[in-house]
Amino acid sequence: MDETQIASLLKSSDLFPLPQSLKLSYGTAGFRGDATLLASTVYRVGILSSLRSLKLKPSTIGLMITASHNKVSDNGVKVSDPSGGMLSQEWEPFADQIANASSPQKLVSLIKEFVEREEISIGDGEGEVWLARDTRPSGEALLRAAEIGVSSVSGCVAVDLGVLTTPQLHWMVRAKNKGLNATEKAYFESLTTSFKCLIDLIPFNKSSGSKLVLDGANGVGGEKMDELLRGYLSNLDIEIRNTGRDGGVLNESVGADFVQKENVAPLGFGVNDVGVRCVSFDGDADRLVYFYVSSGEKIELLDGDKILSLFALFVKEQLNVLDNGCCRLGVVQTAYANGASTDYLNGLGLDVVFAKTGVKHLHEKAAEFDVGIYFEANGHGTILFSEDYVSLLVDKRKGLSEGSDEYNAVSRLVAVSKLINQAVGDAISGLLLVEVVLRHMGWSVQKWNELYKDLPSRQVKVEVPDRTAAVTTREETEALRPLGIQDAINGEIRKYKRGRAFIRPSGTEDVVRVYAEASTQEDADSLADSVAQLVKSFLGSS
Repeated sequence: MDETQIASLLKSSDLFPLPQSLKLSYGTAGFRGDATLLASTVYRVGILSSLRSLKLKPSTIGLMITASHNKVSDNGVKVSDPSGGMLSQEWEPFADQIANASSPQKLVSLIKEFVEREEISIGDGEGEVWLARDTRPSGEALLRAAEIGVSSVSGCVAVDLGVLTTPQLHWMVRAKNKGLNATEKAYFESLTTSFKCLIDLIPFNKSSGSKLVLDGANGVGGEKMDELLRGYLSNLDIEIRNTGRDGGVLNESVGADFVQKENVAPLGFGVNDVGVRCVSFDGDADRLVYFYVSSGEKIELLDGDKILSLFALFVKEQLNVLDNGCCRLGVVQTAYANGASTDYLNGLGLDVVFAKTGVKHLHEKAAEFDVGIYFEANGHGTILFSEDYVSLLVDKRKGLSEGSDEYNAVSRLVAVSKLINQAVGDAISGLLLVEVVLRHMGWSVQKWNELYKDLPSRQVKVEVPDRTAAVTTREETEALRPLGIQDAINGEIRKYKRGRAFIRPSGTEDVVRVYAEASTQEDADSLADSVAQLVKSFLGSS
């Protein structure tokens, strides 16, 4: 790094002093916090994004300003790698270091050291970072801070794409780096073409019944869904509520996170919607959950586990037509997935594997299969198709007679690979695929909900002196330390019908989380309490 570059960084970083006592850590969600404190963080992530682009040149990096399902006064920033996936975990420690650097001099020193270690060439004019934001009022000013950060690295340019959903930006970054058309229009056209293809392949043109009602969380997802319906899929019967245009507040008693956690209908839904198929997006439209109102505000929730089960059933049906022994189909869940969903998937003869909690871990595991399906219960997930397997399907279709069962099954799988977002979980593409599959099956939302009945569960937090004393297997399904605790947990589990329990240390606080499920709520509560007592006796309590 030459003196001119150092001077440029020192000058621009003076514009964004680090707030006192701010301490941030880069995780699956990037950096998040009170929007009024984040300008320095976003500026510094702009610098990181430029360095990432130069390291991987010629590659475009994405930078998204969002706090997803957090309250409207929060905001955040996260980086998309050239693949459209999340920032490489190898760069997360550097992100933490520069976000928390106490002065411009310390910041520049860290950058200089990192650039030399990573052998990044600055000043060759080949760095490009695409920026986008959700609808939060704080987004525009924070995006300007990111632009300044990007541009402070010599040879790097920032491209402002305006307001997008998080999955749209990831999709566009992936498309750009693959040499494909990478506009928002191309995103909508890709969804539309593949959706219409799948609808045309439905046998006997079965109907999905009633209209769909979407809770847009007063965020960007409702806005973009409205654009898709008006410009591309006008014949879809979808009513959008909580668009944010009617004075509603982002994520306040609305959205997928609220519906899934509280298990109640969002604002604007009630007795007039009994039995109607409904869906909620979260604030930046990277997750969705379905539900229907059973009475008053009470709902039947169809969460990420139910969406995963529906998708797995559909994909498996197509593979059965092909008698396709050469396809490695895998389903990835976390230990928090309801045991009833895992039992259902195992009953279909599927390869169910567990990954550590966190979307990046599920995505990584799903990518090991030809077709890997993953979802968290919160509604974040997607279906990954390996490029080799899609090529194999396309070649296979050439030798099949058009209209045959095999031809149609291959065509459905190829269309699904184009409809479902290959970069990240995407509420819009997920919604379209759910609607296709329900229509293909001829199912109502109530019929879908009958796939299995969730086991009652309970989660408990236990404060402990030192969370690092609890160590689990990589999949977090069993405890390795303290020695003897897993045997004790197993002893409690055996007392209950369909009992299952595990412990997991928090990543951020001195807390051990307990999850338990059993055939009745009373038993699930009792098992959770017993395991919590074991945690206290083995680890002590604060």
